[in-house]
Amino acid sequence: HWALLSVALLDCLLSTACSAGLALAIALTIRGRGMHLVVGCSSSALPADARAAIATNDCPFNTTRIYDTALALWFPSLVLAATEAVLSARCCLAALICRGVGPCARGRGTEQV
Repeated sequence: HWALLSVALLDCLLSTACSAGLALAIALTIRGRGMHLVVGCSSSALPADARAAIATNDCPFNTTRIYDTALALWFPSLVLAATEAVLSARCCLAALICRGVGPCARGRGTEQV
């Protein structure tokens, strides 16, 4: 039970931190209109909006769809990390109940787990 509790608690903390980091990255990207994503490019031909950026020879990567692709990958990752944090918290609660600690430790809760 202690191993389940410690691993579930660690996973819950890491998933929560990952969710917060992804939410911050999404917010900063939307606020900055994606210009932080193309900061490695030194071309003056890049417009103020990263969504309209074109691929240039000064960029080490293709900038045509980086804004949309980043957001399209980050939103599902945020949902999955938040779901993992919730499930880990439930595992942590189940481990506490098995140890006899928690709101349902005495009574029907132990038999249900």
